[in-house]
Amino acid sequence: MIQAAITGERQVAFHELPDPKAKADWAVVKVRASALCTEYKLWMAGQSQAVIGHEGVGEVVEVAERGPVSVGDRVVVLPQFSCGRCHLCMSGDYIYCEDSHDFAAVHGSTAGSGTFAHYTLKPAWLLPRLPDDVSYAQATMAIDGIGASFGGLEAINVNSQDTVLVTGLGPVGLGAVVNARFRNARVIGVEPAPWRANRALEMGAEAVLDPNDPDILQRIRSLTEGRGVNCAVDCSGRVPAERLCIDATRRRGRVAFVGECRDELTITISTDMIRKGLTVVGSWLYNMGDYTKVMKVIRQSPLIDQLISHQLPMSQLQTGFGLLAKGEAAKIVVDPWA
Repeated sequence: MIQAAITGERQVAFHELPDPKAKADWAVVKVRASALCTEYKLWMAGQSQAVIGHEGVGEVVEVAERGPVSVGDRVVVLPQFSCGRCHLCMSGDYIYCEDSHDFAAVHGSTAGSGTFAHYTLKPAWLLPRLPDDVSYAQATMAIDGIGASFGGLEAINVNSQDTVLVTGLGPVGLGAVVNARFRNARVIGVEPAPWRANRALEMGAEAVLDPNDPDILQRIRSLTEGRGVNCAVDCSGRVPAERLCIDATRRRGRVAFVGECRDELTITISTDMIRKGLTVVGSWLYNMGDYTKVMKVIRQSPLIDQLISHQLPMSQLQTGFGLLAKGEAAKIVVDPWA
């Protein structure tokens, strides 16, 4: 099979490797489509990665034993290699599993663990089936395109009565716009990149504000009768945006942090939390029990095809990474076989 790798600064290579083999409850999936995520940041920084890609979908082509999937099934390849036995996995919160399989220890190498490849290996229970009327490209949105923000919006119960602030309108943030509009919520976005800001407006955001505007908090309040938004979702992973979410949310409001961030955010418990009565949650994808709800968004939202801005052959991964680096794309989907 062919598998993509990041080999240096702005460098992608394609390696020929043996096809993976099914083993125990692990199935082999022929990857039909895979969406780009934040791999472009590693590509820009020159951080070599032998295996990349975690937003794949495809067709089961080999199983080693009877189980939840069969050869020929069209499936989403859910991320991680969760154990399937702990209380988190059993309750559907597999993404938080603390006992995940060591892929290389199970299979002898990391080959086949990514989705920018012809084939990938996955525990069969992490391969939910696709509805017949959902294309492979659309189905990739079930992971980070729609899935990342779906979990956050679900956790803070966004509904049609809410005004939602979405900070960071990259691919995940634009997915949050799709999810919020599907719930008939009003959306205010925050984004500096013109392409992304314009796409959010096309997708139904009422306003998109520049995070560098020193009066941004007042502008948000002027759009919300002076009270602030009901809910805020940060998809940027940047501390100033996280701080804005807390400051711009009204009393008794709800905040979800979705964007990955390893920097420190200063919160004053009394003024930011207790006296405002905020509900603040962190969210990493969604519970497996909500998979059918995620698929409902993908099947019924008129915005899904706008969320997918580019479809490319996998050989053009560098082009895709470059578009994301310039902020000139939403979700990009590649076909490993094109």
